[in-house]
Amino acid sequence: MINRVEKLSLLSEMIAFAQTDENIKAIEYKFLYSIAKQLEISKEDFKYLFEHPVNYVHLKSHSERIVQFHRLVLLMNLDHKVAPKQLVKIHNFGLRMGLSHESINRVLDLMDSFPNKIVPPDFLIDIFKVQYN
Repeated sequence: MINRVEKLSLLSEMIAFAQTDENIKAIEYKFLYSIAKQLEISKEDFKYLFEHPVNYVHLKSHSERIVQFHRLVLLMNLDHKVAPKQLVKIHNFGLRMGLSHESINRVLDLMDSFPNKIVPPDFLIDIFKVQYN
């Protein structure tokens, strides 16, 4: 189970990722807020993170890092327009989390083959399992 500092770090990271294209769209904001609620982060703390990002905290659990990467992929594809700088940024986020370069590339290459570019969680987990073993 992740602690409050890790939860705030995850959410802060997602907010920073959403801010890649300057404006956070309404759909992105709603998605981020739904993640905040899942993580049991108050609306006040959620809003605070937009102006006061939390430093990155490395998650110890490999499975939690995969879940976070999946959230970032979902966030990136919300508006169905993926800019090249978003691909670079998500790739770098994945590397910083300690995920395999090959697995990250495989997910990003294959996401176009799924409806709405949404990689199913079990498929994503299988990609990372292959590289982890």
